[in-house]
Amino acid sequence: MEIKRGIAVSPGVAIGPALVLDTEWFRIPQRTIPRNQVEGECHRLSMALAQAAAETRVNEEAVTAKLGPQYGAIFGAHALMLTDPTLVQEIESLIRNENFAVEYAVSRTMRRYAKALESIEGGYLAERVADLFDIEKRILRHLLGLRREQLRDLSEPVVVLSHDLSPSETAELDPRRVHAFVTEAGGRASHTAIVAGVLDIPAVVGVGPFLTDVSGGDVLVVDGHHGLLIINPDEETLERYKHVRATFRSQESKLHELRHLPAQTRDGSRVALLGNIEFPQESTPCLERGAEGVGLYRTEFLYLGKQSHPSEEEHLQAYLTVLRTMESHRPVVIRTLDLGADKFLPLGVGAESGAWRTAPERNPFLGLRSVRLCLRNLTLFKTQMRAILRASAFGDVRIMFPMISTLLELRQCKMILAEVKEDLEEEGIAFNPRLPVGTMIEVPSAALLAELLAREVDFFSIGTNDLIQYTLAADRNNETVSTLYSPGDPAVLRLIEGVVRAAAKYNVTVNVCGEMSGDPLYTMLLLGLGIRQLSVTPHSIPTIKRVVRSATVEESVKVAQEAMRLETARDVNNYLREQTRRILPSAFD
Repeated sequence: MEIKRGIAVSPGVAIGPALVLDTEWFRIPQRTIPRNQVEGECHRLSMALAQAAAETRVNEEAVTAKLGPQYGAIFGAHALMLTDPTLVQEIESLIRNENFAVEYAVSRTMRRYAKALESIEGGYLAERVADLFDIEKRILRHLLGLRREQLRDLSEPVVVLSHDLSPSETAELDPRRVHAFVTEAGGRASHTAIVAGVLDIPAVVGVGPFLTDVSGGDVLVVDGHHGLLIINPDEETLERYKHVRATFRSQESKLHELRHLPAQTRDGSRVALLGNIEFPQESTPCLERGAEGVGLYRTEFLYLGKQSHPSEEEHLQAYLTVLRTMESHRPVVIRTLDLGADKFLPLGVGAESGAWRTAPERNPFLGLRSVRLCLRNLTLFKTQMRAILRASAFGDVRIMFPMISTLLELRQCKMILAEVKEDLEEEGIAFNPRLPVGTMIEVPSAALLAELLAREVDFFSIGTNDLIQYTLAADRNNETVSTLYSPGDPAVLRLIEGVVRAAAKYNVTVNVCGEMSGDPLYTMLLLGLGIRQLSVTPHSIPTIKRVVRSATVEESVKVAQEAMRLETARDVNNYLREQTRRILPSAFD
């Protein structure tokens, strides 16, 4: 049994076989075989090694002829290893002595070698790990043929392991088949983590290098509460986690009973609990868990994975789907396109306009992203605005601009919106002329300019994920600085406090829509600072509602005042945990 620690980003417990994406999504068959199949498995191994070696020799000759013998020698070394008696003997030993299926024996052996090479610090051999993975994939291809599975085509439940997953790859995960995922890279507030929470898939990210320690088919436990990956657990651990999983599901069922009760403090103050969604179909889980509307509809997923821009009609139908679910009278806040940084279009999409970046930027989080990108491509921006305005004729639609960093940017967005309204009026197309307009507060400059921005909009939405990383200069996707990234940092709290104060002066509603709003640790703090609207991922709604219903505004104000006096994020978080447990002892069970 081996335990790896990472960052817990989506709660829950999952138990299942490993699917390691670094082996090109091969499904490694069952770990053990009957004794009467051992000789057959050894024969399959011999055939696969011979075929892989022959294939590698052909590659060696081709590369030598094209690039020279020094490059062909790479494949020559691969061929020598494929016929090495020591390698063959070790794999056969696992088949004969452990009754392992040949695919699992191959993966286990190659990954043991890879781990040994990785442990050699700064040496040439440590760089040859990629060669071992290439050899492993080649053998598995000959053993399994075309029996490879894409994430969307999985036929059996698995735990997905990868160095990293993009938001679009994560969005393809089917919770019925992918029971959890674990990545070497990533941070608490990465968009991959956000999508995992939306899909209710237990997830741990930022574990660091571990893929060489796991073979496809290994039994895994993923603890999405404490950020643990347990490889090949012993029987006692396995039984304990089966009990934890059952308990968690029971608690989820009890929380579900709160869905028809209002999010109201013990002293009668109402809090609007809204849902964050990525896709139209997620609006149904929002309602089922008690959301009063959609506080953040992220629209960039209309673009990801597409070979062309979505049309105005595609935008409109996506928005109308959500409005119909929300029965028209519940608010739906649509955030305009927020591509860039860790959410990219495929290269070439939109290239006909010349407006898209076609090469990586040195620092994409500080580069051409979000509203900046839209202001460089007005055709795309106006297409989305037209669809949002048209949808506003059918329900309580509100538009929100992300990544606003200057007053001029906001005014430019509003000016373009006014132009689109004029166009629709001339065409006789219905829309809500008083469509509420909001801006996200997610960079320090916007927080500091909150008074000026408040004169221009109907509402603010504090995007704490970006606000934290820009304030603390700590990349939210970088596990090596994850300890710096904390919603409880005094600098972040002071910015939030200033935004709330500025909004109150101009009667502007303030929503908090980042991951901070879905963490029960910060609920009393936000209430005490004056926040009365929270937008969270669907699975967090019942938990936050339970905390709200256990607190009073009076005690929350006292908690916020004391938290604002503390000097470090650690002190703030420890204090908030203590106070939340005081009103709700089971808050962090």
